[in-house]
Amino acid sequence: MSFATDWQKAVQDIRGDLSFDDNANQLRKLLRSGLLTLTDLRDDPEKFFLAHRILAERAPMLGPGFWIRFTVQYNLFAGTVLAIGDDEQVAQLASMQAGGLLGCFALTEKLAGVSSGMVVQTTATYDAAGDCFALNSPTAGAEKNWISQGATADKAVVIADLRVGGKSYGAHGFLMDFRKGGKLVDGIEVGDMGRKTVGNDLDNAWIRFKNVTVAKSALLRKYCDVVDGQYVAKKKGIRPIEMIGQRLFSGRIAVAQAAVTFAQQLVKMTEQYSDNKACWTPGGDAPLSNVPQLRGLYKVAHQRLAGVADFLLAVEAQLNECLRKSAIPSTELVEAIAVGKVKGVETAIDVCFQLKQEVGSYALMGDTGFEQMDFLQCCKFAEGDSRILMQKIARDRMHAFKKKKSISGDPKEVELCTKLAAAMSARGEGAWDEEWQAVYELAGVVCDRVVGKWAPSARL
Repeated sequence: MSFATDWQKAVQDIRGDLSFDDNANQLRKLLRSGLLTLTDLRDDPEKFFLAHRILAERAPMLGPGFWIRFTVQYNLFAGTVLAIGDDEQVAQLASMQAGGLLGCFALTEKLAGVSSGMVVQTTATYDAAGDCFALNSPTAGAEKNWISQGATADKAVVIADLRVGGKSYGAHGFLMDFRKGGKLVDGIEVGDMGRKTVGNDLDNAWIRFKNVTVAKSALLRKYCDVVDGQYVAKKKGIRPIEMIGQRLFSGRIAVAQAAVTFAQQLVKMTEQYSDNKACWTPGGDAPLSNVPQLRGLYKVAHQRLAGVADFLLAVEAQLNECLRKSAIPSTELVEAIAVGKVKGVETAIDVCFQLKQEVGSYALMGDTGFEQMDFLQCCKFAEGDSRILMQKIARDRMHAFKKKKSISGDPKEVELCTKLAAAMSARGEGAWDEEWQAVYELAGVVCDRVVGKWAPSARL
C-alpha cells in the first residue's frame, strides 16, 4: 500500500473529544508506528506535508487540537532539532520516536505575545563551575505561554537568551528533559492557558523556569558551542536564531495547506448535504444545491481553493529542495512562502464564512464542520500572523522601491509605493501607520502578483 493509504488508515480513528493525556497518547501511538519519522521533514519532505494535509481532512470533525499537537511534534520540536542540532542530537530523535516520547517547543513569551515570538527574554546562563546552564524566567513577561503539548511533553526545545561570561549571545535552542517519569523537572512550573472555543483536547500551557539546571550537552550545537568557558560560533555568518526561523517556513506552508484542506472538506460536506436536502418549489421538490447563489458559491469556492492549493504545492516543491539540502531559502522563496500563508488562510476563511451565510440553520448544527471554524482562526495567527506577514511584504516592497528608485512592475504597486514614499517624506516614519490601509493594499497587490507568477492559472 502507499504511504497515503497507510496514513489515512492510521489517523481514521483519531478522536477530538478526549482528555489531554488521552489525546496525547494517540500521538504517542502514531509516533511508535514509524509511518512518518521525525526526520522526514529533511529526508522526505513531500511525505511530511502530505501527512499534514491528510490529517487536516479530518479537522472539520475533530477541530484543531490534534492537528496542532501533531505539527508541534514533527515540525517545531523535531524540526528545530534537525535545523540546529548536531549529528548526535539529531540521532536522539530515533530513540524518542521508538519510545513514543512527546516534545514541546517553548518559544513564545507573555510580553512579546504569540505574534512576536522571536523576542526572547528567558535566560540560559552558563555556569562555568558546574559546566551547565541555569534556565530562568526573570520576569512574568518572560514566562512562556501558549505552549502546545506543554502539559504532556516529556522533552522540550526551549528557546532562551544564551549568556556566557556576562555577555548575551541572543536566542539559542536547548533540547532538554521536561518530565521524568511523568513528573516535571525540578524548577519548572506549568499551568493551563484556559478553556478555548475549540481544540480543548490540546493542552496549551504557560511555563515558568526557576533556576532549572540544564546540562551543557543540551545546547543545540550544530552552529555553536561553549568550549573552555567561551562561546564559539562554528559557522561564520550563521546565527542559530536564523536557522530556528526556518521552521516557520515549513510551518507556514503546512498551516496554509491545512487551512485550504479544511475549507475544501467543509465545502464538500456541505455540498453533499445540500445535494440531498429537498426543498419545496412551485414546480416540485428540488435539492437545496439548486438555489442559484449556493450553486454559484460552490463553483467559485472550488475554483478559488483549487487555485490556492496549486500555488502552495508549487511553493512547497521549491521549499522541499531546500529542506533536503538544509539550505536557506532564497529571498524570492521566502516571499512566496509568506504570500502562501496569507493567501491560503485568508482564502479559506473567506470561502467558509460566505458558505456559512448561505446555508441557514444548517450552519448552527453540530457535526457539520461549521462549529470547528475556529480551526481557521488558529491558522491565521500560527507561524506568522497574516497582518504581520502583510506588513513585512509591504515593507520589503517599499525597500526595493526606494533602493531602485524607478522599479518596473504592476502599475498599482508603483502607485502605492509612490504614495507611501511621499507620505513618509512629508510626515516621517509615523506616516506608515497613518497610511495603514494603503500598506495593506500594497501587500495585497504584491500577493496577487506573486501568486500569478507561481501559479498562472490560479483564480483566487
